Amino acid sequence: TDLVAYLARRIRFDIPDKVSAPREDILVLQEDYFRFEEYAGIDVHGILSANAFSKYIIRINYDRRIITLYDRESFKIREDGYEPIPIEVYRNKIYMNSRFYLRPDSIAPIKLLIDTGAGLPLLMFSNTHPLVHPPDNAITTNIGMGLGGYLEGFTGRVFQLDLGKFSEKNIVTYFQTLDSTMNEEYLHGRNGLIGNTLLGRFSVIFDYQNSTMWLKPARNFRNEFVYDRSGLIVIATGPGFGKFVVQGVIDNSPAAEADIRKGDEIKRIGIAPAAFLSLGDVQRIFQKKPGKKVKIIIKRDGKRMKKRIVLRDLI
Repeated sequence: TDLVAYLARRIRFDIPDKVSAPREDILVLQEDYFRFEEYAGIDVHGILSANAFSKYIIRINYDRRIITLYDRESFKIREDGYEPIPIEVYRNKIYMNSRFYLRPDSIAPIKLLIDTGAGLPLLMFSNTHPLVHPPDNAITTNIGMGLGGYLEGFTGRVFQLDLGKFSEKNIVTYFQTLDSTMNEEYLHGRNGLIGNTLLGRFSVIFDYQNSTMWLKPARNFRNEFVYDRSGLIVIATGPGFGKFVVQGVIDNSPAAEADIRKGDEIKRIGIAPAAFLSLGDVQRIFQKKPGKKVKIIIKRDGKRMKKRIVLRDLI
């Protein structure tokens, strides 16, 4: 698929009274190829690169949903509870070395991209290391949006990932097989990436110039990694992203057993009209405990239908 974009030079970006990026070169896509809004359920007008922030010390507080930028001269880290982790900064992207445990007896040394724009815990490229591959109980699912459409891969749970002295266990992990023609310089030897769902278990500080990332466990550090228990892949469309459409149904899942199909529109979940819910609300409902019965009303070919899903673990 060809991607057409235009280069706009020396564009000024301002976060009023906060940050100014006076001379940025930006790419303007001819079309919305990636349709981030459908997966995020909010308007996404573009992506700011690290180039606008790398001169600062950056603290991300996921609990409070605040990004704080500090001048290097005035910043002093309170090291209590923080673990410094060496990082590599290459083309304004952050990489770290880690250890990946598919099982307790299967340990792979790996390199990971730190991606604060990825809404998942861990994505691994299964053809980059002999010990990096989906577990036996992994399921086929969509893992994101690419130029050619939705990207298909696998999802399963892995035993452990080490982040410095910290370890996360039983992680929901997505697996993708890379195209053999992908540019090796672009990949920079990485075996996968860490996204926000895992980073959000820490208070995170990035120091680009000193090649250091600091991690401090947050309150949710030991919480279970939850995953959808319905088998539905739902996207948000329409004005205000208040229309929820089934983009896919996992085979042999509760949703498949309830005869819910791709293209069905979700009109109501329980007593709540879909118009009163966000995409995040919908996803959280379908992540509730196994055995939970979820009544929904769908619209298919102009007809409304009542369905009942009994949630269960899929991975």
